[in-house]
Amino acid sequence: MVRDERSARRGSYTDRVQEVLDVSNEVAAELAGIGDGVLEALRDRLGCGVSLRGNRLTLDGEDAKVAEARAVVEELVELVEGGQEVAAGTVDAILNAIDQAQDVHAIFEDVVWSHRGKRITPKTVTQKRYVDAIRRYTVTFGIGPAGTGKTYLAIALAVAALSERQVGRIILTRPAVEAGERLGFLPGDVLAKVDPYMRPLFDALYDTMDPEKLNAFMERGTIEVAPLAFMRGRTLNDSFVILDEAQNTSPEQMQMFLTRLGFGSKMVVTGDVTQIDLPRDQASGLIQVQDVLDSVDGIAFVRFGHEDVVRHKLVQRIVEAYKRHAEQTGTQRSR
Repeated sequence: MVRDERSARRGSYTDRVQEVLDVSNEVAAELAGIGDGVLEALRDRLGCGVSLRGNRLTLDGEDAKVAEARAVVEELVELVEGGQEVAAGTVDAILNAIDQAQDVHAIFEDVVWSHRGKRITPKTVTQKRYVDAIRRYTVTFGIGPAGTGKTYLAIALAVAALSERQVGRIILTRPAVEAGERLGFLPGDVLAKVDPYMRPLFDALYDTMDPEKLNAFMERGTIEVAPLAFMRGRTLNDSFVILDEAQNTSPEQMQMFLTRLGFGSKMVVTGDVTQIDLPRDQASGLIQVQDVLDSVDGIAFVRFGHEDVVRHKLVQRIVEAYKRHAEQTGTQRSR
């Protein structure tokens, strides 16, 4: 609930207004939390003064800017009062949704999976589009920079599908690209050697279910985490299959993986074509597949941008800087 007081004054060039909004203790605590990150985001993105003293939020600036800020604040208030956690990135998501005439609540209230009180939901318009595509299509490609939630959301959807008995097992796989050192020189058996490559997938799994339950599923083969090479010759029925880091597959490996699709199964392929670890003369299967399958029914391509990065704000700037550099120098990969 927001109550406001509005005053106006005329500047030398443009009308400026000031609005004081009364917010609840709960909302004030969320806005002031995480080192004032939400307030700082409001100031940066909306171009007007934003300050919070107790339960009174003051917006100060040009009329149009203050009106836009108020609209964003009202959305933030409704999210907080609805039990959502908000952060600096939430401001970007709300602005993006408003720009694209999307329902903010349809994005944040789509609970993909809930574990120990933590609700996993889309954080951006593209993430919502991605979640909807995975639910609707048999094969979905999520392509974009690091930190956009491609793998995390896919794993959350897979766990939800397993819990609801839509599938009988989850299979997570990655190409074990040798980044700087040969697998043969690493200690241990084959599984021990590829474990570092699989570790990010385990981390996401442990974030979506209790360790004891996950370990039991893995012992029974209900959840399998394995290198891409282990998929050859198999037919994956009644499974939710995720191929992560797909930019490091060759075209032959990509074709091999996709043709493992069996009855009652769903596949999600994720990757970032700006972070290819293959030699420059080796084509990437993820780049090629976009041309090969872009018009095939039953397959969806969802492309993320730097604005979908939901990690630290600096990560978004780093992603955008590297993208600009590649475009300016002509060093982006085309195969």
